[in-house]
Amino acid sequence: MKLIKSIVRPNKVDEVKDALARLNIAGMTVTEVRGHGKQKGHTAIYRGKEYNVSLLPKMEVEVVVADALADEAIKAIVDAARTGEIGDGRVFVFPVLESYRIRTGEREV
Repeated sequence: MKLIKSIVRPNKVDEVKDALARLNIAGMTVTEVRGHGKQKGHTAIYRGKEYNVSLLPKMEVEVVVADALADEAIKAIVDAARTGEIGDGRVFVFPVLESYRIRTGEREV
């Protein structure tokens, strides 16, 4: 199994969710996060004063998939989240050694 953690623009979450649903991936965790990559934020004007906004709002989408489905899921996320502009996000992939269902204690490898 693989844990796929992606950081995407907030307005792209529904497209990512729909792309994963087409692969029959229903379970996911979505978290509001803030951060920056290469773009290092931007300047904004609020009430006539200029501010440097260094931590931009993003969404973190996490899914766990079978090894055989990982490449398809990654491609679906990248295609759905891409705008071609700086700040589109990143995808990280981690191995999952095992998981446990809390309700039953059932172990999955």
